[in-house]
Amino acid sequence: MTRLHTSSLLVLMAIVPACGRQLVEFNLTDAGGSGDPDGVDGGGTGTGNPGGAACRLATVALHSAGDLAVLAGSTVTSTGATSVTGDLGVSPGTAVTGFPPGVLVGARAGDPAAALAMGDLTTAYNDAAGRTLCPISVAGNLGGQTLAPGLYKSTSSLEVTSGDLTLDAQGDPTSIFIFQMASTLTTTSGRQVILSGGARATNVYWQVGSSATLGTGSTFQGTIMADQAITLGTSATLNGRALARIAGVSLDANTILKPAL
Repeated sequence: MTRLHTSSLLVLMAIVPACGRQLVEFNLTDAGGSGDPDGVDGGGTGTGNPGGAACRLATVALHSAGDLAVLAGSTVTSTGATSVTGDLGVSPGTAVTGFPPGVLVGARAGDPAAALAMGDLTTAYNDAAGRTLCPISVAGNLGGQTLAPGLYKSTSSLEVTSGDLTLDAQGDPTSIFIFQMASTLTTTSGRQVILSGGARATNVYWQVGSSATLGTGSTFQGTIMADQAITLGTSATLNGRALARIAGVSLDANTILKPAL
């Protein structure tokens, strides 16, 4: 690692071996290692925002939408023994099917509370989509990677396919992960998003430009905010929220656990 100092600017130039890590080039007044979002030059297990405290993300305020585990614009449909630990809402639609045999805490279908939650979801979605602080460009498959807290931006789709994705908070349970994608979010059967280093599902946000699909038996972490639809494959588990602005949420013997704020 080579450091060049000027009167107001610290520039880091790193030579990174070809071991699969992302090379991030930057000029910042508060600079940390490419794997350290906290400004300490200790390396890190994955790719993160290079700017230390200058790149620390604020949370996405969900307001009343955060009270729900599932929210859809049109319908929520469930097949089989789906378990939703939290409330469910639909607005402006009113259709909720499959409960029972599915179980949930409560339902808000087409009422003022659901409409308020949908308005808050739209605000949160636009907030997440509009973030620009220290973005890291990503594309395609995130499987097999370990990522530090930060803002990850794709101009197309994202997926977790060949391998699991690990989100490493590096000892800071308050750190935020935001994933922006212009199109779809997909996981394949059995794939996992794994939290490590104190990472919490309540601090992980997926802003999806179109629709999200979780594969059969997969395990996912965080709040999914999709512009269109969300589909959970058979027996997929979501430790987070499934929030779809326009279309529906489709469930099939899933387990959804709304994380504590």
